[in-house]
Amino acid sequence: MSVSSPPRHIWLCADDYGMSPGVNRAIRDLIVQKRINATSVMVPAPAVDRTEIEALTQAVAANPDCAVGLHATLTAPFHPLTMHFKPLDGGQFLPLGRLLRASLLRRLDAEIVQAELLAQITAFREMFGRVPDYVDGHQHVQLFPQIRDAFLGAVKDAAPEAWVRQCGRSLPLAQRLDSPKALLLDVLSETFRKKCAHADIAFNPGFAGAYDMVRGREFADAMQGFLDGLPDRGLVMCHPGFVDETLVSLDDVTHQREREFAFLSSDDFPRLLAASNVTLDHT
Repeated sequence: MSVSSPPRHIWLCADDYGMSPGVNRAIRDLIVQKRINATSVMVPAPAVDRTEIEALTQAVAANPDCAVGLHATLTAPFHPLTMHFKPLDGGQFLPLGRLLRASLLRRLDAEIVQAELLAQITAFREMFGRVPDYVDGHQHVQLFPQIRDAFLGAVKDAAPEAWVRQCGRSLPLAQRLDSPKALLLDVLSETFRKKCAHADIAFNPGFAGAYDMVRGREFADAMQGFLDGLPDRGLVMCHPGFVDETLVSLDDVTHQREREFAFLSSDDFPRLLAASNVTLDHT
């Protein structure tokens, strides 16, 4: 790439703020270091009390370019905010696989789902005193059939200026066949983007960040791949965090979060951005 080419401006979004104090602390550290420029908040999660929200607000004050969004949450082990949400499993949302299956079989009630999403947007507004800059979905639930219509309806109604996350990659088909998970996201995102356009809701033009976090891999290599071919204003998701008891009780992805944090806070990360002609500066 020519050094005279203008840099690509991207969003590097840390998901899962609110999942645990350790995740929150890692995300705030990266915001203050200006190593990320977006984070998505899970309002049904356990670590979203006033202290944790005030600490995030202070971190963002040190990095005004950082966007704060809502990480819409509809999967276990979290609980709905609305009283009559269904289906549930022991008072919790369904696990991811069961929710996807129910959506594919059209067994969800879109009005109930939309009510829950509206409640989460309202909770975000009460926490931060404003609507989210953008809205995405924990475990990509915003892309699922039935849920995507409820999701876009809630955004249009309660946060009409927000943009939303689509998860399709801007790569030739031959390069998209290496990861079944990422390919599924590509397929689901195609319909999602069409619905966004029809509803006149803005979305990110490209996406990267899907990889096997449970088995883990060298995150520097993964990040290099994420940046290759990502268009201007594209989005890379990441999941930095510090392991604590709350995280272990809620999620399978633990120590890989610390590996992500270590790379993003290292000197190697800004060197990679520079070599890729990428910037996190959206001003």
